[in-house]
Amino acid sequence: MLNKPPKIPESVLVVIHTPELDVLIIERADHKGFWQSVTGSKDRIDEPFSETAAREVAEETGIVIGSELVPERCLLDWHHEIQYDIYPQWRHRYAEGVTRNTEHQFSLLVPHCLEVTLAPREHTSHLWLPFREAANRCFSWSNREAILQLPERRAEHNR
Repeated sequence: MLNKPPKIPESVLVVIHTPELDVLIIERADHKGFWQSVTGSKDRIDEPFSETAAREVAEETGIVIGSELVPERCLLDWHHEIQYDIYPQWRHRYAEGVTRNTEHQFSLLVPHCLEVTLAPREHTSHLWLPFREAANRCFSWSNREAILQLPERRAEHNR
């Protein structure tokens, strides 16, 4: 079996939501009870973040950005990033000595609570919840904060 190359410490967080602000959260397969939005690292250093976001959404949920149901304009780049310490249990996925990640935040507006197809090696369950409830379920502080910012981000986008 070939070794995977180390993960690039630049990732995306994509908060998927309906017009009513119901938010999709997914439970990690490797840590039961760890709920989150779609996340994932760049596959290559020059991969645009919007491409990373679209790829991760498709891989983790089966939702295709650019389809008739979810046009590309529904993916909103917040032009906001945060840095955080990588959880110790996941540091082995990165090059030796890498302990911090930069996360770029997006949201994705879908027309209603869509059926999703989870990647079973990554996630085991999904829920559509009102945004505050979804935020309360997330294990990551950055994910919680992003979900709680959703009403403000939507209002900015609609101006």
